Amino acid sequence: MSETRKPSVLFVCVHNAGRSQMGAAFLTHLGAGRVEVRSAGSAPAATVNPAVVAAMQEVGIDISAETPKVLTVEAVQSSDVVITMGCGDACPYFPGKRYLDWKLDDPAGQGVDAVRPIRDDIEQRVRDLLAELGIQPRA
Repeated sequence: MSETRKPSVLFVCVHNAGRSQMGAAFLTHLGAGRVEVRSAGSAPAATVNPAVVAAMQEVGIDISAETPKVLTVEAVQSSDVVITMGCGDACPYFPGKRYLDWKLDDPAGQGVDAVRPIRDDIEQRVRDLLAELGIQPRA
């Protein structure tokens, strides 16, 4: 990744309604415009999980206007880092891309109490990713 171009990160889960939405929201927030952020799902849901929206609102991040998006080959090809979160073999593989598979509980069908620890785990992983990319997170 060159100094003149922002790194690009794609978060992928099955429904793009929970984990990948939280990952993208944290990276957008903490990266403060210094990272290009995408999220998608191999079988996108109709809406973002309301418990996920509520859990993110608790930490001051509003994702209520987000909508699940379908995973495309183009999204993977144009990303430097692809973070999978339980999408299995549905995520296309391209040599030269950096893939990370984050093993996380699925918030689908869970209440806010169950989503909080998943949210907090994702936030820490995003902070670690920013450090690896040499980007200081927003305070």
